[in-house]
Amino acid sequence: MLVAADGSGDFTRIQEALDQIPSDNTDPVVIQIKNGTYKEKLHIVKPWVSLIGEDQEKTVITFDDYALMQFPDGERYETFNSYTVFIGADHVHAENLTFENTAGIGDLVGQAVAAYVDGDCTSFRNCRFLAHQDTLFTGPLPLAPIQRATFGGPREGHPRRPTRQYYEGCFIRGDIDFIFGSATAVFNRCEIFSNRQENKAVQGWVTAPSTPEGQPYGYVFLDCDLTGEASPRSVYLGRPWRNHAKSAFIGCRLGAHIHPEGWDNWDKPESETTTAFCEFGNSGPGSSADQRVRWSKQLEASDAARFTLSNILAGEDGWNPSNTR
Repeated sequence: MLVAADGSGDFTRIQEALDQIPSDNTDPVVIQIKNGTYKEKLHIVKPWVSLIGEDQEKTVITFDDYALMQFPDGERYETFNSYTVFIGADHVHAENLTFENTAGIGDLVGQAVAAYVDGDCTSFRNCRFLAHQDTLFTGPLPLAPIQRATFGGPREGHPRRPTRQYYEGCFIRGDIDFIFGSATAVFNRCEIFSNRQENKAVQGWVTAPSTPEGQPYGYVFLDCDLTGEASPRSVYLGRPWRNHAKSAFIGCRLGAHIHPEGWDNWDKPESETTTAFCEFGNSGPGSSADQRVRWSKQLEASDAARFTLSNILAGEDGWNPSNTR
């Protein structure tokens, strides 16, 4: 199927094409998307779908919902209704696309998610994820919320299940906890860009994992560039959204905006004995281990060697994200 905003394809809107796919689909479906700006709030719940854009900077899926918005009954959207695109199906692949939420900075609008990804064996290649607070959520949700009775959003009440996600050659931009969630996710050769937040000593946390207890891997960044416009020494590599959080940065280049301590416990000192925040072979002005918090870990080469795509993502079904090429 071909989607073209200018009317030259089968559909002018991406959701119209998605709606043509049978709900019990088991065959690979490819939706080609021509350059254009598609202001849509996408809901992708059918498996084996590939969305292939023409150009990652010129094929843009955009929306502007945010956490402080209200439904007609006065209830707030909160984080998990603010997404531009929701992916709740397995074996979904996206390539050469921009997903953005243009609602604005968190101080004014709260969380504003660009992509809510809660499918297993999902992959993204040469995509851009653009927002401010909470850019990319990698589901599933944690077992229970901390501050409210419910999380809300499209997965409220659904059973949690592990997901594996793969991001290659992607650009992810945000500020407060802008990559967060419970998935096992690999970011391979990506650029992770931290926004500047005016008049703030701490201008962001790259990750906020909620890795379930016993899950062997959380977030793994391989050969990535951590860049940004944030002030020097103002951004942490991560903090634990839940106490068994896991994040690893291996062979990455860390800019001067990375805080010398590297990691933050989110005012949860008990998490220091249960998290697995680690690094190996990083370079750049933000990579020095001299002032890292004592409860993070600098890996030995033998430990770092275990962080391969096969070990992290294959699982029992042998999933290989390269097969989506």
